[in-house]
Amino acid sequence: MRVTLLGTGDTTGTPTVGCDCDTCVAARERGVERTRFSVHVENERVDESLLIDFSPDFRYQFLRDEVPLPDAAVITHIHFDHLDGLGNVFRVLDSLEVYAADETDPETGKSVAETVDDDYHYLDPVSVVPTTPLETVRICGLNVTLVPVDHPPLVCYGLSVEDPVTGAKLSITGDTSYDVPEASRDVLADADLLLADGIVPASLADYHPLGGRHEDADGVARTFGTKHMTREGALALAEELNADRTRLVHLAHFYPAEEAFAEPLAVDGEVYEL
Repeated sequence: MRVTLLGTGDTTGTPTVGCDCDTCVAARERGVERTRFSVHVENERVDESLLIDFSPDFRYQFLRDEVPLPDAAVITHIHFDHLDGLGNVFRVLDSLEVYAADETDPETGKSVAETVDDDYHYLDPVSVVPTTPLETVRICGLNVTLVPVDHPPLVCYGLSVEDPVTGAKLSITGDTSYDVPEASRDVLADADLLLADGIVPASLADYHPLGGRHEDADGVARTFGTKHMTREGALALAEELNADRTRLVHLAHFYPAEEAFAEPLAVDGEVYEL
């Protein structure tokens, strides 16, 4: 299983348009970037690939990283930076199964699957497959399990992707606070590679209107506001999940420049063979 990190940034990406902060300047100088979130998983055994989330930067990412077009996809939630790239399949793909959770969101009155189906009803190639969280489905020869996480006010999901032949395992937290349910943690545990949402360092929690949450014994915030983990929260979760290797994703340009490109913060284009 080959994993390519197509997009490792948050909703504005790094560099952010129109921004001349030290971090965005440093990104330009280094020639690195973090476009909006998306992960490509290629199963070389069956010569098929799976896309997790449709970044608005879909076209650019696929041209830049020269990965195969997806045979199937998973949508974790309906925020634009994870969904709005789906329109790019128009005149590019003849058919595409898109898997999304079938649970009704109290906030919208629809499931993620229903929202995707309604919003992209005009895309003939797209077939939405409603998928029950915590139940494993076979996609592109891989075992995929959606897991509920905590990203208020909308429902959101992480997932595990496991090769049933080799045992290689990728886990993705999705957009979430540190308050990931135990049943979801059990599914995400023991991954060869964990991609964890770590939007900013905990030191910035004081600047959020809602502050930080889920503090550890030393008072370090593991959640920034209500929706995302801090770097420290993501690393604490990774340790609890016994991940063999962890890369932090969904990263904001608010990281101080001297910390923004340090391990284990990911940048676009990283490739992992599991």
